[in-house]
Amino acid sequence: MRVHNFAAGPAALPLEVLERAQAELTDFNGLGMSVMEISHRSKDFVRVASESEALLRDLLGVPDGYTVLFLQGGATGQFAAIPLNLTAPGARVDYVNTGSWSKKALTEARKYAEVTVIADEADSNYSTVPAEGTLQVSDGAAYLHYTANETIGGVEFGYVPEVDVPLVADFSSTIMSRPIDVSRFGLIYAGAQKNLGPSGLTVVIVRDDLVGHARPETPSVLDYAAMAGADSMLNTPPTFGWYLLGLNLEWIRDNGGLPGMAERNERKASTLYGAIDGSDFYSNPVDPAARSWMNVPFLLADPALEQEFLTQAEAAHLTNLTGHRSVGGMRASIYNATSQESVQALVDFLKEFERTHG
Repeated sequence: MRVHNFAAGPAALPLEVLERAQAELTDFNGLGMSVMEISHRSKDFVRVASESEALLRDLLGVPDGYTVLFLQGGATGQFAAIPLNLTAPGARVDYVNTGSWSKKALTEARKYAEVTVIADEADSNYSTVPAEGTLQVSDGAAYLHYTANETIGGVEFGYVPEVDVPLVADFSSTIMSRPIDVSRFGLIYAGAQKNLGPSGLTVVIVRDDLVGHARPETPSVLDYAAMAGADSMLNTPPTFGWYLLGLNLEWIRDNGGLPGMAERNERKASTLYGAIDGSDFYSNPVDPAARSWMNVPFLLADPALEQEFLTQAEAAHLTNLTGHRSVGGMRASIYNATSQESVQALVDFLKEFERTHG
């Protein structure tokens, strides 16, 4: 049976996508072999790649003048690739620190540029984001970087910062969950393993005027111009992951596109936060104005009950609810593929556990 999967990434995939991949696993497009067994330069796989890019562009409304890349190395690889491609040695760059992934990004960037942290939410224990309109870019900054959604802390920006330098954003946990205006960004990057597909690919959407300026020492696989010139295939890509990403994009298209995902995700988040807020037994540590639609951390009033909670949850087929090791507690990640039915099953369990242990 299928469980209710609340994993933070690699995350749940739509059952329809998995079943289609299963049906095509040994015979893709009538070739008598798997998509994993054909050349990445064959016309059949090139079609998979080009159709995936076209669909992603259409769903996100990517305007002309932007390059879309399908890369490896995860979002972590982009922590280095961004300053290597967008700055010269000694350049100043601005970062906003709202939690674990922001800190990792700015720490890596310090190897290649002079980093100014223009906002740091440490005073709230990273349970907030800067108030809209308060971010002030440093003189001469090459770009401003922020993390749209902190997967570990469950903190999410409810707005897009207005700045007069290229805006760079880690959208790993937010991409494809709702409409966004790509034209407001210089660069968006996202690991695939949340809302795009399985792990192994990272999508980079970069404005064309920012491409072609990589430092000479930049590894070719991190050089946006080099990868764009090779259609993201300078090295052999993870073909099965790219194929699954395309199937997942088709599922998003067939389920209302990004407006449909936004409606679906807002309803799920409202259901779960409502149950937590309506209880004295559970609590959410994030400022309500900065709560993530995608990652919902929560605490039990008595931490001694956490292991019993997890044991009973597993028995009820509610999986991957352990909070990140750095913060503890519980966390439910409710990405696109997580259904309203799964969220309701979790809410029902929360109420029953509180009844028997509260």
